[in-house]
Amino acid sequence: MNISTKWKPYGSTSAGENKKGNQLNQLDYPRGIYVDDDNQSIYIADWGNHRIVEYKFNDKNGKVVAGGNGQGNRIDQLNKPTDVIVDKKNNSLLISDQGNRRVMEWFRQNDKNGQVIISNIDCWEDGKKGQTNGTIVAGGHEEGYQLNQFDFPTYIFVDQDYSIYVSDWNNHRVMKWMKDAKEGIVVAGGEDPGDSLTQLSGPQGVIVDSLSNIYVVDCHNHQIMRWLNGSKEGSIVVGGNGEGNQQNQLNGPRGLTFDREGNLYVVDHENHRVQKFDVISN
Repeated sequence: MNISTKWKPYGSTSAGENKKGNQLNQLDYPRGIYVDDDNQSIYIADWGNHRIVEYKFNDKNGKVVAGGNGQGNRIDQLNKPTDVIVDKKNNSLLISDQGNRRVMEWFRQNDKNGQVIISNIDCWEDGKKGQTNGTIVAGGHEEGYQLNQFDFPTYIFVDQDYSIYVSDWNNHRVMKWMKDAKEGIVVAGGEDPGDSLTQLSGPQGVIVDSLSNIYVVDCHNHQIMRWLNGSKEGSIVVGGNGEGNQQNQLNGPRGLTFDREGNLYVVDHENHRVQKFDVISN
């Protein structure tokens, strides 16, 4: 992607076309998403159904690949999962199991039970397998708005230089923490909440490309924004047409990701669906 890349303003529904529910063609307040191009699949953290669902590209029905056994804390259960990624090396899913305050690993060849790899999480940590204690890499100075503080951080992204980008929800900003930094810098938003191009309102999912351009879910403004590296204002990528369920609208979006072609996927939380916006120039 480059600074001139654009996407079609009207999306198509990739998952959850049949309103809120627990059937295999339905989602219930989805949160996180991961696109596995090699497997031609989309993995969705189906928050309200306490499960991870895999949708093959262009399929209307998904398959439960983790959880789905009711809300609970057994190793075959999840409790309000918020995100999922694929560990290609181990052929497993890594799941943020919010309600159980743990990270679960679920092997794709044996999807009956998971295993706990990090437990009792109460701060942003850089966790490694086998470690029982994490290392604080950002924040850790109580709730606040100073450059060494967060107020309800939600999503993170780590770039190739190990800088950490954090969506700072209640401070309406995205922060960048370089490796070993004592405080962060504001790279998007940071003013009072609002809908101008210099503002964010309840930022959620965040991704940074190889040029350090930032793509962020502007949740309360129902849009996705792009902030070019070093810019003081962003631009609307998709959405921004008010709260709604039309194909050019979003409603309280949460997660976002791209496939290898540059197509944009948005978790449209309040509409219980995942929207795909095709790239039109790259």
